[in-house]
Amino acid sequence: MADNAPAAANGVDTLKGNAQAAYQSLANGPAAQSAKAEAAKTSSEFSNLANARQTPAQPAATGQPLTHYHSFFFELLSWNNPRASGIAYATVVTLIFAARYLDILRYAFKLTWMTLGVTVLAEVVGKLVLSNGLATQLRPRTYYTIQKETLDALIGDVHELINFFVIESQRILFAENLAASAAAAIGAFISYYLINIVPYWGMALIAATAVFFVPLIYTSNQELIDSQLKQAADIVNTQTEQLRTVATKHTSQGVEITKQYVGDYTAKAQQMISGRSSPETTSKSPTVKASQFPAAPKTGVNEFPTAPKSDLVSSEEDEPLIKA
Repeated sequence: MADNAPAAANGVDTLKGNAQAAYQSLANGPAAQSAKAEAAKTSSEFSNLANARQTPAQPAATGQPLTHYHSFFFELLSWNNPRASGIAYATVVTLIFAARYLDILRYAFKLTWMTLGVTVLAEVVGKLVLSNGLATQLRPRTYYTIQKETLDALIGDVHELINFFVIESQRILFAENLAASAAAAIGAFISYYLINIVPYWGMALIAATAVFFVPLIYTSNQELIDSQLKQAADIVNTQTEQLRTVATKHTSQGVEITKQYVGDYTAKAQQMISGRSSPETTSKSPTVKASQFPAAPKTGVNEFPTAPKSDLVSSEEDEPLIKA
């Protein structure tokens, strides 16, 4: 037995030595070094993303300054820090699936009653057994509070975040960036039809994927996309110039014809008002002579019979005057 004790001790020491060597091999091996390098790069990218929260030097079209979240989201969605952007996208997708498949509110209530039940049970058992509650022993000397500076900073960040969405919605509405407004219009048009067949969580997943990967696709193929957009803009400008030329030509012709008609109708109106007619109308009008009218009849209403004189004379002679 005395000989077996040193052998067992040597075996334990050998096992510890082997475990320590294996740990050192794993800690200093290529896999561990690669993991450390990736962790350092990820931490650096998150630091760059946090430092990007600066108010942009270029203000809005109205002249008012933008929020620091404009530069933050621009840096996040531009994939200048791919690890940070990828982790942010994975986090958003995870939250969407968690909200879809996990009853978060129910689990929150479950965690609450279980925590309170454990503390109450520990307090009761401690007072019954040890005459001193266990929860009382774990109680801090002073309750934790939120410092005013921390709360002010948090409220300031929330205020900036709300203003970011308010300002961006107005910039899109009033077409400050025509490409962004067109993209928002196309997205709203597609969503109008997708909402009938896709659930809300699916719409949120599609929106998050589009917001994160459309800028990535553009930055990866910027030269090709810009050339195609420039070619399309040139075609649109050429067609617009042709339409403008044709419209100007037809407009000038219409103005000339309108002037001509207005002049003609003005001249005719002046002739009608002054009672004058053109020479052609005077030569063509028939001439009426006095000989063409029939003579007035000589017998008629103007000829009266002569009054008889003999009857008046005889009546005077036959009837003598009465004398007084």
